[in-house]
Amino acid sequence: MEHHTLLEVFGIPVNHTMLFWLSVAIFVGTYAMIVAEKFFHRVPAALFGGFLAVFIGLLSPKIAWESIDHNTIFLLLGMMVIVSVLIESGFFSILSLKALQITKGDPLKILVVFTLLTGVLSAFLDNVTTVLFMIPILIGLTAKLKLNPIPYVIATVLASNIGGTATLIGDPPNIIIGSLGHFTFMDFIVNIAPIVILTHIVGTIAFIIYMKLRGNLEPQMTDKAEIEKLIKEQKAEYDIQLMRKGLIVFGITILLFFMHHILHLEAGTIALFMASVLLLWTREDPERIFERVEWTTLMFFVGLFIVIGGMEHTGVFEEVAHITSGLLTEPMSGLLILGSLSAIISGIVDNIPFTMAMANVLIDFAKTVDWNTEPLWWALALGACLGGNLTIIGASANVVAAGLSEREGYPIKFVDFLKMGTPVTIVTVVFALALLWFKYYIFGI
Repeated sequence: MEHHTLLEVFGIPVNHTMLFWLSVAIFVGTYAMIVAEKFFHRVPAALFGGFLAVFIGLLSPKIAWESIDHNTIFLLLGMMVIVSVLIESGFFSILSLKALQITKGDPLKILVVFTLLTGVLSAFLDNVTTVLFMIPILIGLTAKLKLNPIPYVIATVLASNIGGTATLIGDPPNIIIGSLGHFTFMDFIVNIAPIVILTHIVGTIAFIIYMKLRGNLEPQMTDKAEIEKLIKEQKAEYDIQLMRKGLIVFGITILLFFMHHILHLEAGTIALFMASVLLLWTREDPERIFERVEWTTLMFFVGLFIVIGGMEHTGVFEEVAHITSGLLTEPMSGLLILGSLSAIISGIVDNIPFTMAMANVLIDFAKTVDWNTEPLWWALALGACLGGNLTIIGASANVVAAGLSEREGYPIKFVDFLKMGTPVTIVTVVFALALLWFKYYIFGI
């Protein structure tokens, strides 16, 4: 049966150029509603934009469904279920108590410990899993100390995106770059990890300076005796049997994440399968466990993926990638240009479709020049991953952290994230690209 869009039904002529700009207009309108959070909640805004594209015929329902990154949705859902069981077991209560004992309520120590640990874990787990794991502990700890959890949550999620840049498996853009560029795990360790380690240190210093200037590191409980009393009074209630089962499944899940290239299984498939294993093994009430799942976050991703799918389907990302490639006249300036543009674009839209489009362009681009294009791949990785810190929708981990924080009664506004994310992104991207430039300037292409 011949397919007609709603526009054609009303006699409006449709061509590729019109659809191209219509997809851009829908994205801009959706983004504007997300930014204007005083008037629109970001979840219905994203769903409205996504299904407006389907409603008017910009995307068919089939293409809209295919635009949704099911691996991301499955990964989030599976890990949310596993984390929910661990919360039910009291595991996070114990960790929160241990963190309180180690830091002794010092805001600076809390910031440094959580950002450092999150950055390290994000390099070897995906950063969404790390955020799901760390944020509940952090919110519980800061709330007990009467601190505002929001800046600590933002700093932690920024650290997760920086840390995830270090390895092949840390962030989805790196997986795409490794696959299409034929780079190994060790290639990332040699070329990217040292830069990211130094960048993480610079990022941590930026967190400290920013929060110090805003007074976020001022302790709200200054009486040491009061803090000691708080530590002694804290008691973690837990179910040891449930906790043991949850940790066993969590550990196996992480192990399978490391092996997913060998098994040829997506991380989302592994997460959802292991979540179902855990529910069967523990016999926990699924309704109670699924109540803890961040359904609003999942629905936000569904809407946003469809909006972005509209631009991908009409060739917006491909056009941007080709325009970018036209600016790459030689390797040394090229890596700075590509890294900077990748950071800006990835901070505004989801970095996965842009990285996919740009990676394919680089493959063709390498055939037309007589110089080594490898630096451009590393610039793309640094820009796409670090640029995700720019806005609250720039990376999956940001959206997940915002959802977790809102559930606990601490909503993170778009502008609040932007105030902290923008300076940190500028500092880390400039520093990382400068290190990459010096690497090739000193040692040669």
